[in-house]
Amino acid sequence: MAINKNHLFEELDGVKCGIVEKEVSPERVMFLQQLLEYNGYTVVAVPSPPPKVAPAPVVKDEDGNVIPPPPPPPAPETFTVGVTDYTFNPINAIFGRLLHTPDGHVVTLAYWEQKEKVSHDEVPYYETSL
Repeated sequence: MAINKNHLFEELDGVKCGIVEKEVSPERVMFLQQLLEYNGYTVVAVPSPPPKVAPAPVVKDEDGNVIPPPPPPPAPETFTVGVTDYTFNPINAIFGRLLHTPDGHVVTLAYWEQKEKVSHDEVPYYETSL
């Protein structure tokens, strides 16, 4: 059991893993896998379980016959991504400046969230001069 929701771990494919993100797209899985493997982590990605769906209400026509419900739309294909180091915490890794991009820059939050294509090293507030 995790101490808090920022430090999740569970078993993926029979391996105890620290959870990086849940319900992510295949494109996001590729991005995270490349970044984390470059930083020396072993990545495990498994399909997320389908979401629980409430049963459709029973609908009847004027004669009292039950009308079958329409089929539910297909669930989007999502994945749970974890690393075999179950002590891994993505928040600590990003803000602790522990992760690096393949071109040698420190991973920033904007790069992690894929808002920027290139990670721009930010100088920590405590290293700036007044």
